[in-house]
Amino acid sequence: MIKLILTGATSVALGFAGIAYCADYEAGKKKAEEVCGACHGADGNKPLTPETPRLAAQYRDYLVHSLKAYRSGARENVMMSPMAKPLSDDDIDNVALYFSKQTGLVTKY
Repeated sequence: MIKLILTGATSVALGFAGIAYCADYEAGKKKAEEVCGACHGADGNKPLTPETPRLAAQYRDYLVHSLKAYRSGARENVMMSPMAKPLSDDDIDNVALYFSKQTGLVTKY
């Protein structure tokens, strides 16, 4: 009986966790095209300069962490800090989801 209760409680908790961390791919795509595309490329694969990183296929958590650090000032960059400041948590989650789902740099062996 205890196992059944614990299993049920765990399932409910995991269900709510999934709902709380739900990003919108299409909203991320739109924001990426509006805000990020000029420097990183619309899909994150066409950086403007060699110093501009590719965002396509980056880990979602890394992108969220980096954007929040730029937004808060914990991480500073002349270009990125002002770009990240107006982003909401939802914007950051959505953009991170979008770029994490893009195909990254592919090399032939």
